[in-house]
Amino acid sequence: MLAEYKNRLVTFFRQHQRMPGYKELMRLTGFKSKNAVYKLINKLVEANVVIKDANGRISFVHGVNEVPRLGLVEAGFPSPAEEDSTETMSLDDYLIDNKEATYVLQVKGDSMIEAGIQEGDMVIVERGQTPKPGDIVIAQVDGDYTMKYYRQKNGQVYLEPANKNYAPIYPADDLQINAVVKAVIRKY
Repeated sequence: MLAEYKNRLVTFFRQHQRMPGYKELMRLTGFKSKNAVYKLINKLVEANVVIKDANGRISFVHGVNEVPRLGLVEAGFPSPAEEDSTETMSLDDYLIDNKEATYVLQVKGDSMIEAGIQEGDMVIVERGQTPKPGDIVIAQVDGDYTMKYYRQKNGQVYLEPANKNYAPIYPADDLQINAVVKAVIRKY
């Protein structure tokens, strides 16, 4: 029965992107009292499903969005796959350094295809970073937004596409770097 309550918590978390409060837990479990919910939470703590902070708020011990990490796969010559299913990883933890400064954009256009970024891909970007030459950035150039490589040459900053059909962009008036691209997501 504890697994069923855990599943209800996971479902609630995925729908609301937060943990439920005591009254919400009463509705989720069908319990009539906060005391019953309190006892359930303590059992979930003992089972290492959730942890409680000093204010009584709960969070999962292991991330809800964790998936098993099985090992390596050879991208060259075939070799036996090694599986180690005891390890898990959270894609959020792997892809996002600063959640408050991070957002996702969908790619439109083909100016970055030689960097492996295609139209329809999603990019995870982070605001507030100082770009280094070679970073892929989200920039506002003379009032318009674009995604390109951040480059410097002879003290001048410019933006370089990753498609030979496009020319580099040298800002006429204004260049603002809004974010640095941290990851690309493509669904097959």
